[in-house]
Amino acid sequence: MDDNRNGSRRVTQQFNGAKVFSATMAQDREVLGDKVTAWLKSNPDKEVIDTIVTQSSDEAFHCIAITVFFWQSGTEAAAARR
Repeated sequence: MDDNRNGSRRVTQQFNGAKVFSATMAQDREVLGDKVTAWLKSNPDKEVIDTIVTQSSDEAFHCIAITVFFWQSGTEAAAARR
């Protein structure tokens, strides 16, 4: 990791995959973390490099997204592309 000018950290390690989990309905937002956890448990071959949580909203909707950046080794990555 490197320091940015504003003191926050940024990841400089490479990733070769990303998975986005998102929800707009309140009930779905409440269980979004559980969905991420279940996916991580079912994909132990993926090394999590970074995660970003994004929230956006307008007058009617509130959306949350969790983006997981990961590294999957060459053999597994080639099989996943098929």
